[in-house]
Amino acid sequence: METRTGEKTFSCEICGSSYSKRSNLKIHMLTHTGEKPYSCEVCGSSFLETSSLKRHVRVHTGDKPYSCEVCGSSFSQTISLKRHIRIHTGDKPYSCEVCGRAFSQKSTLKIHMRRHTGDTPYSCDVCGSAFTARSSLTKHLVTHTGEKPHSCEVCGLAFSERSILKRHIRTHTGEKPYSCRVCCSTFSLRSSLNTHMRTHTGEKPYSCKVCDSSFYTSSALNRHTRTHTGNKPYACKVCGSAFSERSILKRHMRIHTGEKPYPCEVCCLSFSLRSSLNTHMQNHTKEKV
Repeated sequence: METRTGEKTFSCEICGSSYSKRSNLKIHMLTHTGEKPYSCEVCGSSFLETSSLKRHVRVHTGDKPYSCEVCGSSFSQTISLKRHIRIHTGDKPYSCEVCGRAFSQKSTLKIHMRRHTGDTPYSCDVCGSAFTARSSLTKHLVTHTGEKPHSCEVCGLAFSERSILKRHIRTHTGEKPYSCRVCCSTFSLRSSLNTHMRTHTGEKPYSCKVCDSSFYTSSALNRHTRTHTGNKPYACKVCGSAFSERSILKRHMRIHTGEKPYPCEVCCLSFSLRSSLNTHMQNHTKEKV
C-alpha cells in the first residue's frame, strides 16, 4: 500500500499524498480505512491520533494550558490561542476573492462567501427562513419561542441576545466606545458611528425611486417615502388620528396627556413643543430690548 520514491518520501497508493515518515503515512491510511483506534474513556468518542484524543480529553477536564500573554485568556488548544491573538494584533489573513474583505478566521470567511454564492444551509423548521450561519438561525428561532434569557440587572428589561443586552447596558452607563476620527464625536453603537461618518463623506446610499432624493439612513428614506405614498402607520389610540412618523405621534399625544416637557427658565411657563418654547423666548428677548 506504500511506495518509496527517489526523494525518500512515503506515498499513499490510494490518493497520492506523500510523507517524509512511514509513521505519518500509517496515520494517513486510517482516513481511507475509517479506523479510529484511540477512544475517549469518558464519552467513547474515537480519534485517528493520540494527539487528537489528548485535545478532546480537555473538554472533560476543563484543562486550558495555553494562555494569552496580552490579556491572560486561556485555551485548550494552541490553534484557539492563535486565533485569539489576532484580536490583539488585528491580523486578518483570510481575504474574500470577490469583494476584498478580510477576516481573522477561515470559518468567518467561509460564512461570508455564502453572501456572494447565495448559499443558505441553515433553515428554520417553523417558517422556512434560511441563513448563512448556524448562529443566525439560533438567534432567529427566538422570534418563534419568545425566549429572552438575557436580563438587565439595572432595569429588568430582557433580551433575546447577549449582544443586544450589552448594547442596552450602555444606556445606563453612558459608555460610548465608538469615536469619530474626524470630529471626535462618540457613539454607543458602531452602526451609529457608521451612519455619522456619512455626514463627513457626504455619502447618501439610500435613494428614493420616485424623486431621486438621497438619504444617509434607510429609516430616513422610509420616512420620506411616506410623503409619496401617504402612508400613516402611527395611530393615536385616544382619538384615532394617524401620522407618518412616530415622533409626530409622540408630540400629538401630549394634547391628551397634558405633558409639557419644555419649561421656560425665565418665567416658568411650560410648553408641549420645543418650537413653542422658542417662540415664547422671543417675547423675553423683546422685553430686554
